[in-house]
Amino acid sequence: MKALFVLLLSQLCSASLIPEREKDPEYWRRQAQETLRNALRLQRLNQNVAKNLILFLGDGMGVSTVTAARILKGQLQHGQGEESLLEMDKFPFVALAKTYNTNAQVPDSAGTATAYLCGVKANEGTLGVSAGVTRDRCNTTKGQEVTSILRWAKEAGKAVGIVTTTRVTHATPSAAYAHSANRDWYSDGEMPPDALEGGCKDIARQLVENIPEIEVILGGGRKYMYPKNVSDVEYPHEEKHRGTRLDGRNLVQAWQEAKPRGKVTEYVWHRQGLLALNLSRVDFLLGESLHPRVPWDMMYELDRNNETDPSLSEMVSVAIKMLQKNPRGFFLLVEGGRIDHGHHEGKAKQALHEAVELDRAIGMATNLTSTQDTLSVVTADHSHVFTFGGYTPRGNPIFGLAPMQSDVDRKPFTSILYGNGPGYKIVAGERENVSAVDFAHADYQAQSAVPLRQETHGGEDVAVFARGPMAHLLHGVHEQNYIPHAMAYAACIGSNRGHCNTAARPAMPLLLPFLSLLLLLLC
Repeated sequence: MKALFVLLLSQLCSASLIPEREKDPEYWRRQAQETLRNALRLQRLNQNVAKNLILFLGDGMGVSTVTAARILKGQLQHGQGEESLLEMDKFPFVALAKTYNTNAQVPDSAGTATAYLCGVKANEGTLGVSAGVTRDRCNTTKGQEVTSILRWAKEAGKAVGIVTTTRVTHATPSAAYAHSANRDWYSDGEMPPDALEGGCKDIARQLVENIPEIEVILGGGRKYMYPKNVSDVEYPHEEKHRGTRLDGRNLVQAWQEAKPRGKVTEYVWHRQGLLALNLSRVDFLLGESLHPRVPWDMMYELDRNNETDPSLSEMVSVAIKMLQKNPRGFFLLVEGGRIDHGHHEGKAKQALHEAVELDRAIGMATNLTSTQDTLSVVTADHSHVFTFGGYTPRGNPIFGLAPMQSDVDRKPFTSILYGNGPGYKIVAGERENVSAVDFAHADYQAQSAVPLRQETHGGEDVAVFARGPMAHLLHGVHEQNYIPHAMAYAACIGSNRGHCNTAARPAMPLLLPFLSLLLLLLC
């Protein structure tokens, strides 16, 4: 009873901190539109209509992670590292996004995903709903649903896709299609009785039912698609991989049956099956791979089996080739989701290699598209309490030691450190001597100042890189919920299309005199 009282009190206090106006989606829409009008006063460069939209999301990829990943990429290429260029570094426009949730100074991935996909800021832990929804409270959801840029693109006739290295029902991808008072309601097996009785749907079910014609869905987490205790197709003897659904539904089968008659669907769970597809003959693709040890997400890039597990860049290549078949263009969400997981575990090497692989996927997309008709945006949902320092010299191995010892405990320390996390270790009453451990190991947990089982997010702004039509609209310091409004404006989708008739052919007024002269000469 006491615990329930404390929970209710905390929820009431949390709700009281939210200004009433921020609970209204229109407040955020008006704010975004005002920012948009200011951006339009700036110089105009590539003003083409964006036929295609690609949003690359590095989960937990704060500025310090971007910088460290740049150095790692250069060092993997046998350079010193600092002078290296990430693919995202080549984007001509850079902005900053403010990541706070409506009820949180340091945000989570669900509230932020609602911002950069749906254009409305929200409470932490909630997906695809306004700030009028309280986490865990199913009965606060009705009427508070907000739609995403993926839906806007689909309603405009474009092809749409989701690619992630996490489960496809995780916070980032699910904000594109789901509306939930709790990001953890992956299947009905994770939902409390009151939520089920209240009519709320689990996220996996919403993936199949809310926007049934998503052309490409690639990621992990297939256990949430199958009935409880049903064996996994790839790991039939592993209990942890068995299905979790209480309703007895096979959602993969439901996904296939929901498609229009005559359309070809493909469900794959293996790299070879994915890469062997004849994409010209496939209309809808669902691919769900699994980490053999963790029954929901895909493998870390450093641990990935090149024979069985597709890389993020391979999945992006398949997705773009699938989506490009639509003459009206496409919207694609690409998430490097395990950057975040590596940081939470204090495993900086895993996190940074995930970031480098995301950058490789960006390069793959660059080679498959044109900046004349494709707007590409790279950003993060939030940062982490990850840093590197210690006056390291140029070219110092990014996972190496600082060139000095502590002037307090006289012990060495690695350049990479965390503000908190599982790397806090005391040996014989003193800080662990890192020279006695393999600090270059993929699973080494960098030292932290405060002991926590899981390292936390950071609250600073994150970078936004943009290239392609109307990329200059991402130009300064923005609220995070501005991002999809700017992208939608560039593509003439969503509610803000009043400018589209003139934007579609910006060069025509200049060409008319020359066309008239040519016509006279021909006559």
